[in-house]
Amino acid sequence: MPARRDTNSRTPKASGATDISTFRKIALSFPGVEEGTSYGTMAWRVRKSFIARVKEDGESIAIRMEFGEREILMEGEPETFFITEHYRDYPMVLIRLSCVHPDELKRIFANAWRMHAGKRLIEELERRGADAR
Repeated sequence: MPARRDTNSRTPKASGATDISTFRKIALSFPGVEEGTSYGTMAWRVRKSFIARVKEDGESIAIRMEFGEREILMEGEPETFFITEHYRDYPMVLIRLSCVHPDELKRIFANAWRMHAGKRLIEELERRGADAR
């Protein structure tokens, strides 16, 4: 279970906020990720499985996430992580990009990617990590 964080010590812009361009770079850095569209906005998939998309507001994304982690994040950082009624029954969370640090977003994307990447792509990512050392 992820640890709770103190959200009072963090202001959106001071934390190294993310934008769509930064998120796009994060998403495309993972093996097998393909960019396309979903509901008319940029979206990312791996092995034809949906991972994330830009919301129509252009300032937030919808990303796959297990319900338990979603609830913890929404409770701990409601200004960053939220859902609308539409997403209530889907294993997804909405993230305000201006409120999330790129490192945290990369961790969240990695978890969503691992749900569908498959063994070969996960091994490729691990090899890349070892090569970077």
